[in-house]
Amino acid sequence: MNPWALVVAGAAVAFYGVLSRRLSTTVVSGPLVFVAAGLAIGPLGLGLVQEDESLEPVRALLEGALAVVLFTDASAIRGRELRRERFLPLRLLAVGLPLTMALGWLVAWPLLPGLGMWELALVAVILGPTDAALGQQAVSDRRVPALVRHGLDVESGLNDGLALPFFVLALAAAGGGHGDQGVGETFLRALLLSSAIGSVVGWAAARLLRWSTARGWAAHEWRQLASLAVPAVAYPVAVEAEGSGFIAVWVAGLAFGNVLRKSASPRGAGAGESGDATAFTERLGLLLTSMSFLAFGAIILGPVLEHVTWRMLVYAVLSLTMIRMLPVAVALLGTGLRPATLAYIGWFGPRGLASVVFGLLAVEEHLPGTHVLGGAVALTVALSVCLHGATAPLLGGRYGAWYSRTLAIHPGLKEHADVPDEGVRTPRGGPDPAR
Repeated sequence: MNPWALVVAGAAVAFYGVLSRRLSTTVVSGPLVFVAAGLAIGPLGLGLVQEDESLEPVRALLEGALAVVLFTDASAIRGRELRRERFLPLRLLAVGLPLTMALGWLVAWPLLPGLGMWELALVAVILGPTDAALGQQAVSDRRVPALVRHGLDVESGLNDGLALPFFVLALAAAGGGHGDQGVGETFLRALLLSSAIGSVVGWAAARLLRWSTARGWAAHEWRQLASLAVPAVAYPVAVEAEGSGFIAVWVAGLAFGNVLRKSASPRGAGAGESGDATAFTERLGLLLTSMSFLAFGAIILGPVLEHVTWRMLVYAVLSLTMIRMLPVAVALLGTGLRPATLAYIGWFGPRGLASVVFGLLAVEEHLPGTHVLGGAVALTVALSVCLHGATAPLLGGRYGAWYSRTLAIHPGLKEHADVPDEGVRTPRGGPDPAR
């Protein structure tokens, strides 16, 4: 790689770093800055990175970023967040996500010719998960009711992991990723074996960390570094066992966070220890995600923009609107939420890192119609980076103002449900502008 490309990457990090809090209230989001920097150094810009360069370093970066993000997102999720009274995230995940993938599959049939049944399913599954970082202020704006922020945040933290089994199944059925194994064996290895590996690694690491912390043996800095070992161990072990490293990492995060949040140790290891232990890993995930968007702009998006078709563009627009918003409306039927809330939740379903990584993995299997599949995914993510980042400040403020006015007239508004702020995490991608 041209050394000047690294200079641009470093400058992009410095630029957004020193202005991050100021930019967090504007239409200039972190992902937009890094995608733009990537386009600037790619074949459509300065040509510092060429289209024919090896994708191996990019794949390693993207997979590493997603593994870290999957682990930290899963470790931050509390089981009580999905109880019956917190209906929003449960409905979005259990009803909205499957419906989104099913509708995306159906709509892809007439719009993406050249793809077989399972390649079309792959497109829908790849574009199913959401990424709150692309609409940061939509989740972190304190004017938006906590119930909505909480629901979008938990959905984003869990749906990429929940989509993984569907991705593995669709990829295997399409003819990729299973070698001499059958589709069924590939799916079972990915789901059961990888889950078992992740559970053991996450549980053992958390128990060891709590035991050491209780005796005062672990320094604060090394406790944070130790959590990074969990995805670093779970991922390659699952891959060597011919399972899914991503599923293993996600399950490891669930087990790790759950064990650390159990009854407090003598030195106070309890509910707050999980976030403390993963603080460094979260920061690393933020950096890797930012570099992933830069690589996406330079290596993936640039070449795609030279071969965009109207069918890809139409599917990308529908993926961000109808294919997301209709399932959300169906999932939330009977909840008593107002149409403005349904529209807000439906719109803020950005597609980001998980879609990029899943798309790259599918493209590298050289399935029929690879260029159509990769183009539709890349274009959808690019539009999401622009549209969701640009609309988050404006719509967050307008929806927050509507909520305040309506609550004054209707104190029993369903959106006013009591959700503790501890359940709403700052989304990866930048600071909370309200702090």
